[in-house]
Amino acid sequence: MGRWKRTLWWSLGLSVVLAGTIVWSVTVGPVNVPAATVIQAILNAVAIPAAVTIDPETSAPIAHVPWIGIDVGFIHPFSFSVPRAKQIIVAQIRLPRIVLAAIVGFTLSTAGTVMQGLFRNPMADPSIIGVSSGAAVGAVMVLVFGVSVPFGLQGVAFLAALITAFAVYLIATTNGRTPVETLLLAGVAVQTFLGAVVSYLLLQAGKSVNTVLHWLMGDLAAAGWDDVTGTLVLSLCSFAILIVFAQDLNVLLLGEEQAQTVGIDVERTKRVLLAVASLATAAAVSVAGVIGFVGLIVPHMLRLLVGPDHRVLLPTSAIAGAIFLVGTDTVARGGATQLPVGIVTAALGAPFFLYLLRRREVHQL
Repeated sequence: MGRWKRTLWWSLGLSVVLAGTIVWSVTVGPVNVPAATVIQAILNAVAIPAAVTIDPETSAPIAHVPWIGIDVGFIHPFSFSVPRAKQIIVAQIRLPRIVLAAIVGFTLSTAGTVMQGLFRNPMADPSIIGVSSGAAVGAVMVLVFGVSVPFGLQGVAFLAALITAFAVYLIATTNGRTPVETLLLAGVAVQTFLGAVVSYLLLQAGKSVNTVLHWLMGDLAAAGWDDVTGTLVLSLCSFAILIVFAQDLNVLLLGEEQAQTVGIDVERTKRVLLAVASLATAAAVSVAGVIGFVGLIVPHMLRLLVGPDHRVLLPTSAIAGAIFLVGTDTVARGGATQLPVGIVTAALGAPFFLYLLRRREVHQL
């Protein structure tokens, strides 16, 4: 089967599984909502942009990102008869969290796939150069000190993550070259230092310590449609750029010298991949907190299924990441006590990864 057909069939199949997982997830909660009602409520919530008005004189924060003022008008093509209470439960309470979980899982898995290919290391994950640690410092500072900032906690976490990634890149770059080994070591060192900063801030947290711990363990409880909008835009833009570089990433797996011989600008390619993957990770972490194992285990699982070709691996692992995080978040909120989703991803991901190690399924790329 050709590469494009494999990509299409795998992507379609995983998309069907994702749609089914989302519907199942919406049915889970204190109030029982049948699957048929869920589907009707979701269709009722579908909105198609009908008109866009831009006012350059105003500045309105959309999804915690400073954009110029935009007023978007929508039309709703479906109008099924759904009880008002259940429509609100589905469209305003459960669906934003579930859709955000799908987007975050999609984003983290995409970034993890790129990092594993770039570092040629199956143990690499999206936070390998300190992006998550940087976001954690920014978010914890806001929570502990109650700092009032224009774009809120998410904006501070996003900027702190990008600053950390840029700092690690500068530390690892010498004479215009950025060896991946140096980049990895610089990332580990910066992560360790920022971990110490977070530990110190926790000691100063006082009454806000529970809120801080929930954020550090990954929490989607406060998700809203604004978070979905902003994260979706950054996620799709990042994915579109990374998929263009999928073939270059394939060649980089053979080594930087081999890539140079076939005409690839290795340093430029590494800069683009690092920048875009870091941007995507920062967007995900800023709205969901630190969620581990999604960008580590999902790309590795899909690599075993579809092979190492990033033209196939990137889209399939992205969709699989969305499925994984929607499922784990449903488990996290489905019990008597809601748990941070990061606890569930670690509890499921770590044993499975150890299982792969025992079966010798984790190989050097």
